[in-house]
Amino acid sequence: MDNIKSLTGMQDHFNDGDKDNLSSKFFQVEQKIKEIFINYKLEEIRTPALEDANLFNRSVGNSSDIVNKEIYAFNDRNNKTIALRPEGTASVIRSIIEKKLDQTTHKLWYMGPMWRYERPQKGRYRQFNQAGVEILGIKEGYPEFEMISLVCSIINGFNLKNCSIKINHLGTKENKQTFCDALIQYLLPFKDSLDDKDVERLNKNPLRILDTKSEKTQALLKNAPSIKDYIDQTSIEFLKSIKDQFSDLCDIEIDYSLVRGLDYYSGFVFEAISSELGAQDSFLGGGRYDHLCKKLGGKDLPSIGMALGIERFAELINTDTSSTKTASFLIVTSNLEPKAYKIAHQLRALNKEIILDVHLSDGSLKSKLRRSNKDNADYAIIIGEDELKNNTAVIKYLKDELREQQTVTLDELYSFYKSI
Repeated sequence: MDNIKSLTGMQDHFNDGDKDNLSSKFFQVEQKIKEIFINYKLEEIRTPALEDANLFNRSVGNSSDIVNKEIYAFNDRNNKTIALRPEGTASVIRSIIEKKLDQTTHKLWYMGPMWRYERPQKGRYRQFNQAGVEILGIKEGYPEFEMISLVCSIINGFNLKNCSIKINHLGTKENKQTFCDALIQYLLPFKDSLDDKDVERLNKNPLRILDTKSEKTQALLKNAPSIKDYIDQTSIEFLKSIKDQFSDLCDIEIDYSLVRGLDYYSGFVFEAISSELGAQDSFLGGGRYDHLCKKLGGKDLPSIGMALGIERFAELINTDTSSTKTASFLIVTSNLEPKAYKIAHQLRALNKEIILDVHLSDGSLKSKLRRSNKDNADYAIIIGEDELKNNTAVIKYLKDELREQQTVTLDELYSFYKSI
């Protein structure tokens, strides 16, 4: 009988089964991102994986590839069309409207799996995990500075190199429409030179043609109208102000060709890129979406958000960013000794900053120490039959080969463990 394998574009995350250590990096990113979010006093929100498919038709937009080609949508047993969420923002806004909280301010974060039927490639999967932030109920100004501060904290918190943040402003609704009209007029004479995808963008949402991957279209756009000539001076000064405030923390560039791939964006937009990711170099992005809440049936709610793909972000991590120390608790005895597990329990209660791994499997001391080194443990605490009899333990310093192991009393062990 053939083995059942995972579906194309779906990935397991499991440290012991990962030769490239990507799963380990994935878990590190999840943990550290959560710490950064909490440091910014953001509140967690969790939304269902399944939603009414109309939620994404109305929010993400029918002109996007996400809705047209990539969404996992199907009819349930009641013949209702439902979809696996392809992104997180629409679900958050749906929740806020449903709970009648669309006239109050919120600073929220989420983390979880999303689904898009796209071509799998390095760092991009059909099921992928996304971390995001939504600041709701506050007009343009303070939230933009807070959001770029957050992006800088993420980049610097992971010690990322060769990264920069691009920022732009799409202006008012009227600015945006006037610019789109000018862009259409400029590109219409070249319509026969555009590929099918860019023709579709030109017809449905011309702004998105600025995000084209076609080299031929990119060459045509070099002489196209710039949104800089259509937005007001206040928006331009706003971009300069953000750049001036954070340019000493991160590399920030004003890029007037930057647009975001979802139809709901308005006003300020941004993305973080890395030269280490190749042609598709973006790993984080977001912007303001002041009209989305009303579009989904709620009230006017000024909003700004950002999201990053955790698997793609993990590709950028070169070092262990976790600061937590790990100790291995090694029981070396022929009999199951409940007392040893009680000692481990008391150690965990004394110092919650230390990860204590109790090695449960049978095996020699040598094999258990090898496993401890593989797990990058700082210390090994060894409890054998003699130690159990004498109420002692052995502390082995795995990161300091010159330091001899010590036999200590249990009280001394507790004091040592509490202090590290």
